[in-house]
Amino acid sequence: MHRTPRRAKARVFKLDHVLALVLGSALASPVAAQTYAFNSVAIEGNARIDDATILAYAGIARGETVTAAELNDAAQAIRASGQFDLVEVTPRGSTLAITVRELPVIRAIGIEGNRSIRDEQIRALLGSQERRVYSPAQAEADTAAITQAYANEGQVNAIIRPQIIRRDASTVDLVFEVNESGVSEIERISFVGNRAFNEGRLRRVLETKQAGLLRALVRRDTYSPERLQFDRQLLTDFYNSRGYADFQIQSVDVQLTRERDAYLVTFFVQEGQQFRIGETGVVSEVAGADPAEFAAATRLRSGQVYSPTQIETDIARLETLAIRKGLNFVRVDPRIDRDPQGRLLNVTYALVPGERIFVERIDIEGNTTTLDRVIRQQFRTVEGDPFNPRAIRESAERIRALGYFANADVNARQGSTPDQVVIDVDVVEQPTGSLSFGANFNSDDGVSLIASFSEDNFLGRGQELAFDVSLGEDRQNFRVSFAEPALLGRDLRFTFGASYQTTDNANALFDTETLRIQPGIVFPVSDNGRLGLFYALDITDITGVQGDPPDPPEDRASLLIFEDAAEGRVATQSVGYQYSWDSRRAGLDRNSGIALRFSQEFGVGDANFVKTEASALAQTRVLNDEVTLTAAIEAGNLSYNDGDSRITDRFFLGSRDIRGFEARGIGPRDADTDDALGGNQYAVARLEAQFPLGLPEEYGIRGGVFLDHGAIWDVGDTTGVNVLYDEFSARTVAGVSIFWTTPLGPLRFNFTEPLDVRDRDRTKDFDLTISTSF
Repeated sequence: MHRTPRRAKARVFKLDHVLALVLGSALASPVAAQTYAFNSVAIEGNARIDDATILAYAGIARGETVTAAELNDAAQAIRASGQFDLVEVTPRGSTLAITVRELPVIRAIGIEGNRSIRDEQIRALLGSQERRVYSPAQAEADTAAITQAYANEGQVNAIIRPQIIRRDASTVDLVFEVNESGVSEIERISFVGNRAFNEGRLRRVLETKQAGLLRALVRRDTYSPERLQFDRQLLTDFYNSRGYADFQIQSVDVQLTRERDAYLVTFFVQEGQQFRIGETGVVSEVAGADPAEFAAATRLRSGQVYSPTQIETDIARLETLAIRKGLNFVRVDPRIDRDPQGRLLNVTYALVPGERIFVERIDIEGNTTTLDRVIRQQFRTVEGDPFNPRAIRESAERIRALGYFANADVNARQGSTPDQVVIDVDVVEQPTGSLSFGANFNSDDGVSLIASFSEDNFLGRGQELAFDVSLGEDRQNFRVSFAEPALLGRDLRFTFGASYQTTDNANALFDTETLRIQPGIVFPVSDNGRLGLFYALDITDITGVQGDPPDPPEDRASLLIFEDAAEGRVATQSVGYQYSWDSRRAGLDRNSGIALRFSQEFGVGDANFVKTEASALAQTRVLNDEVTLTAAIEAGNLSYNDGDSRITDRFFLGSRDIRGFEARGIGPRDADTDDALGGNQYAVARLEAQFPLGLPEEYGIRGGVFLDHGAIWDVGDTTGVNVLYDEFSARTVAGVSIFWTTPLGPLRFNFTEPLDVRDRDRTKDFDLTISTSF
């Protein structure tokens, strides 16, 4: 017998097979509410979804009296299922007719017209999925998400249109047509209410930048609400750390220009007064905690500009001291008393009992490559220790500082009992290796071809591995280095380095070959101090010495170089240490910093020498942080108890040490051959100031002036050779600099003028270098 196809057939169900509806009436008001009773239900239009499912969506239970309002609710419930774009519920005498039209299934999703944002980035934003039911509401939400993504890229005028292409009665293709627009840059960032700092200084604090000449490469000038929210915190931290405890951002106004091609961003701020520290002290509410002993551990001093960072650091010191003294569960409560008249904040650290909570366990998730132990090494807390929220926050910062993770969240939640917590560490890994090929330039060595490989998380163990090759016209370098930051699971850094260098000096009548192998360990000795111990093996050779001692001086190398080369290949062993102290490790003063370094290397075996080097660098910002002042002093001494140094052992100064001179451009020279001989001693002092030039801040161009003063001297035994400038004779050079922050790196252009030089010195009035930061 022929059957009607299922999708075209309307079914009639007896009431006792589907549902029982009882006809009744009631008077809730003077007007009676109409009710219905049906002997059967007819469902039409469904092909993919069966009848029982549709009746379940309707939600009419057996034995209910059905009113008109309840029939409307049933229709709404069927629509809410998201399976239909048409639903009609109609009483037809004793039959309830439900007519539906099913939404189609998405066969494929396409993206057309996009260039700035890749397909995979857009697809990650979509809620619509292939082989799922098409939802107009979801397609609208997807359109909004894509539009916002383009707005974050600065294309606020981009138009996204979702299009439906029907393939058959039950499937469609969903296509998002993208009409990209020009980038709406941030044309201006301005501030209202600022008095202590000008707009240029405040704009440098922000991550968001104004549009500039390099906007094709620098994308921070596009408007991003997320970045702007981060900028609010940066600006608040900037003012708070400079004593403005009451600083507030009242509002941030973001407007599009009339042409809709640029944003105008205005920060409305209220600075308040700058506060300094008044009286400081420590009180104790904990038995066994001597306030005087804890007060001696603080670093906050009366008269300092108030900074929350300084107080946080003191709290960390006091809590650490309490743990060392066996006083667990001690909390440090900073009590701040204001003196508005004197603009002072009196700070009292109160030692109070904290909650007795222990760490039950530390759970780590998300690390597919990095070993658990690498993350656990960043914790000073282990399972069973007293719970210290500050220590956990510091551990989270150390995990983020590793650079292994795109995101790292560390949170505490209640454990199996109220007095225990579980520390959850959720990380998202990111690439940690790099492979690069390119070219390098500096004024001393010229152009070099370089190739390098580095991996900061080798095999997920937190180890560092690097290879570098540099091939220049006059110099070839090969270097490999390895570091294990937590040897034996302790704060003990093991390092190994090996380098091989050859020179083919175009401006000298000899060549050199040097191999150095140096393993060592580095460990902290104080909050800011590090001590390193190392062993070194050096193998040096002087080759290609041109001429012969009988030849005239202009055709041969210096007799001292011939004597050095006659010794052949020399292997030297040494042991040494290096101590460094850097105030920036504590981060107490963001405006200034001091770095000290002192090292000594002692020759053992056949060579008996002591090589000493020291440096001191200081930096501070003045005039509302607009001007940066830097001072540096460096010195070195090489002394032999037996024998004398060779040219490969002595110090040489180049443009990185004292500007305005070529490599080996100053110091002792053979008066006859003009060969630079180096020196066993050197001393250099450098003064520098950096300042804005009044150009738009977004160009990244600043100016500077500098004064360098230094000397290199003492060749050692010069018997039979006329050596110039072997005594201490200082050179002085002044100059101006242009600093330009570019996508290729921070470039520095130096224009120099020698003030005190010697006749045989090799000077230069311009050089270009990659700028370095102190």
